Amino acid sequence: MHAHDLTPWQHAHKYFGGNEEAAERRTLIVVGLTVVMMVAEIAAGTLFNSMALLADGWHMSTHAGALGIAAFAYGFARRHAEDGRFTFGTGKVGVLGGFASAIILGIVALLMVWESASRLTETQTIGFDEALWVAVIGLVVNLVSALILGGHGHEHHHDHHDHDHHDHNLRAAYIHVVADAVTSVLAIMALLLGKYLGWWWMDPVMGLVGAAVIAKWSWGLMAQTGAVLLDHNDDRELEEEVRAAIEGDADNRLTDLHLWRIGTGHWAAIVSVVTHEPRPPEHYKRLLAPVHELSHITIEVLPCVGEACA
Repeated sequence: MHAHDLTPWQHAHKYFGGNEEAAERRTLIVVGLTVVMMVAEIAAGTLFNSMALLADGWHMSTHAGALGIAAFAYGFARRHAEDGRFTFGTGKVGVLGGFASAIILGIVALLMVWESASRLTETQTIGFDEALWVAVIGLVVNLVSALILGGHGHEHHHDHHDHDHHDHNLRAAYIHVVADAVTSVLAIMALLLGKYLGWWWMDPVMGLVGAAVIAKWSWGLMAQTGAVLLDHNDDRELEEEVRAAIEGDADNRLTDLHLWRIGTGHWAAIVSVVTHEPRPPEHYKRLLAPVHELSHITIEVLPCVGEACA
């Protein structure tokens, strides 16, 4: 069903944060930068036998794929925003993209551990000077990409639900480029130590350190996005705000309350009210109007007979 087919009693289900188109453009630019640098680092790492540089290059290749997923998620959500088959719209597509990116980050960490550990078993000959130049350029590209993606990848709202306004898709893309920057820094440190102190083993060791950092970010992002996808509600403040708004009127009591995220900064609610003074559903929706996070509200009113239900 399209927006122009809606009756006066229906509404569209477009639950977005408002900056998706700009985020999509920024993500596509970063994809291009990442692909170019990825090819350069893999070629240089192979040519100069630097595990730190090679790991950074392959790391960037998976990030290019993850960033591509982020860009696809924005486009898919926009194209299908009016598709009635998506019950609560496509606001969660970006969260799904973020979850996929988290899994890719985890796989990258495992591959880096495998390759780094295998290189610790025998002495490596590394072209330090050439590899250093490529690593520095890679770091610059990663920092520029992070700036393009706009900091932490969320809008700034000044209320107690700030964390609900995170664009998980953009945040995942941002974490990917920051992870690239970290591996670039580690690669530069390893190459400098190898060049000036002869510590060739620092090259694969830095690969292991980078893997640990990336694995930690992967787990955190997976936990956050997974919670949204599973409709997990840990916002007790929002729950109490809804309860206070309803029970502050007449002798209303909440008998059932379901809250879940349906998009960036958007929540849905199913509210069951028992009362001696039943009113139309619109009355209770007006009570909840100050709770700005609620974008889709379903009200059930149960009349109370006698004192037991109070």
